Amino acid sequence: GINAEYGDIQPKRDLRRFVRWPKYVRLQRQKKTLYQRLKVPPSVNQFTQTLDKQTATNLFKLLKKYKPETAAEKKERLKSMADSGKTEAGKKPTVVKFGLNHVTALVEKKKAQLVVIAHDVDPIELVVWMPALCRKMNIPYCIVKGKARLGQVVHKKTAAVLAITSVKAEDKNALNNLVSSVTTNYNDRFDEIRKTWGGGK
Repeated sequence: GINAEYGDIQPKRDLRRFVRWPKYVRLQRQKKTLYQRLKVPPSVNQFTQTLDKQTATNLFKLLKKYKPETAAEKKERLKSMADSGKTEAGKKPTVVKFGLNHVTALVEKKKAQLVVIAHDVDPIELVVWMPALCRKMNIPYCIVKGKARLGQVVHKKTAAVLAITSVKAEDKNALNNLVSSVTTNYNDRFDEIRKTWGGGK
């Protein structure tokens, strides 16, 4: 029979337990386990409290309207300016601002109206102080799932933080709704968040 020819063929089993996973997979699994077992200080634990799905969907709808131009669009714009002989760029477009240093400067100057922080920035130290700064400057902030999702908005692989500085008149209402929602969930709960430890299961 078959078995005599091929030796004993084992039945299909779930072998995931015995796979030698790539190092990055092992690392992210170990990290997750550590975050569950160890006591996680509040400043790090606050990044587990992300925006609810409904509000996040509305936020990304708004952000999508203010995507910065891609490299190709910029090239096209400069080309058409050169062809028409214009030198000045005209009015500054209203777009989402990104980049840690840039957003930090906007927060410090109180120019940002809403700051969006990714929950999975690595190393976490890059953004661990950002919520405290936003609260000190009285600027609404929220923490959302996925640096990659933020990156998509600004045509990058990932983005640690985004900021909205201004919106068009027709989106004022949507922004105000988001701001009031994140203020109650994050800014107003700061003292509670500051005392809530995580892990230790």
